[in-house]
Amino acid sequence: MNLEILTPERKLFSGDVYGVQLPGITGLFEVLDKHAPLVSALKAGKLKVLKDKSNHLAYYDIQSGFVEVINNKVTVLVEGAVAADVK
Repeated sequence: MNLEILTPERKLFSGDVYGVQLPGITGLFEVLDKHAPLVSALKAGKLKVLKDKSNHLAYYDIQSGFVEVINNKVTVLVEGAVAADVK
């Protein structure tokens, strides 16, 4: 599936991934390949990108925003985000 992480200033990430874990306003949730369509609000927190099945990961600290999942494309729209270290 394709993932894009966008802020008002720039595109932070764009590419094919295995999955993504997101900080929803009611808790963490994960989106994998062929997920049903959804739109959800996000709170500030850590977003985890699963680049492939062999645990190649990337992390981003995000501010609040929204995620849209449709036709195997995940678009994350947030107020701000920066690449983060694993903690």
